[in-house]
Amino acid sequence: MELKQFFQDKKVFVTGHTGFKGAWLCWWLKTLGAEVTGFALPPVDTRGNLFNLTTLKSEINSIEADINDLTKLTKALQKSTAQIVLHLAAQPLVLASYDDPVGNYQTNVMGTINMLEAIRQSPNVQASVMVTTDKCYENKEWLWPYKETDQLGGHDPYSSSKAMAEIAISAYYRSFLKQKNIGIASARAGNVIGGGDFADNRIIPDIVESIVEHKTLTLRNPNAIRPWQHVLDALYGYLQLTKSLYTDRETFSTSFNFSPQDTSNQHTVEYITQTFIDACGVGEYCIDSKEAEVHEATNLRLDASKARSMLCWQPAFTTQQGIGFTASWYKNHLNKTNNPKDYTLEQIATYNKLINQ
Repeated sequence: MELKQFFQDKKVFVTGHTGFKGAWLCWWLKTLGAEVTGFALPPVDTRGNLFNLTTLKSEINSIEADINDLTKLTKALQKSTAQIVLHLAAQPLVLASYDDPVGNYQTNVMGTINMLEAIRQSPNVQASVMVTTDKCYENKEWLWPYKETDQLGGHDPYSSSKAMAEIAISAYYRSFLKQKNIGIASARAGNVIGGGDFADNRIIPDIVESIVEHKTLTLRNPNAIRPWQHVLDALYGYLQLTKSLYTDRETFSTSFNFSPQDTSNQHTVEYITQTFIDACGVGEYCIDSKEAEVHEATNLRLDASKARSMLCWQPAFTTQQGIGFTASWYKNHLNKTNNPKDYTLEQIATYNKLINQ
């Protein structure tokens, strides 16, 4: 069954819809014919925000509230009568988790538990995909990719909070939701890139800002390896997982990694920077050799064999292609060639053709 056939007229509740991935997801769901309710804090808009730029608020039922408020969350979910929940709301940044560890754990752990409890109290929900991160694994600086069966953990507050969320997801499913025939799966994706990301301390937004301000970008960790992938590749995985989970709740109520094509699962921050600058035709960077103030993992790779086998999911882009697609969005935005909403929808349509949807 194609995605449009599955999602047509489905009621979908998305948390984190004011964020980068959440906004892309809501627009894609809209094109698939879903009835979308979004639940999230007001958008952060210090240097740009996709939710605002594409006027998504006027296109869906947008609720601005905090997932840490269980009462509001439960009432909103029940009122939406959604059959499907896609939970993306989170504190998403490693460095920010050092600045406010308590708030980080509150949102990423208790916020996830609140979502699970709201699902437990909502009679219409049939399936939910809970998005965590590639960083939920105990990082041993291995050269090989992590599988879903590897040890969870985390050195920093962000990574450990996501590992804790994974444990809570599994426990809630086995303790409460399995008996209600509600499917719950977790999605672990890598470092996602794409147009419309303006978050602090992320490499692509930082490059874009340096280009706009005619400054030289300083790389703090140029040799760090991450499983970079385009946002639409990751979201395609989430949507495929949702479809499979809704159809067979017991088989697919488990965790899934989503990572780039094998040959592009090993690129450094410096490679991403240089490739993006080349795609834009402008920009420059330097490397700061000073030791980082806080710990960040150096090597991180994911094995997505399970998703490829069980979900028939395959990323459409290599890392280089994903960077090119991303650079195209930002060039369109900076040059004001097309309005951001139209170009975002155009990129979704292009991607749908690539995956034969």
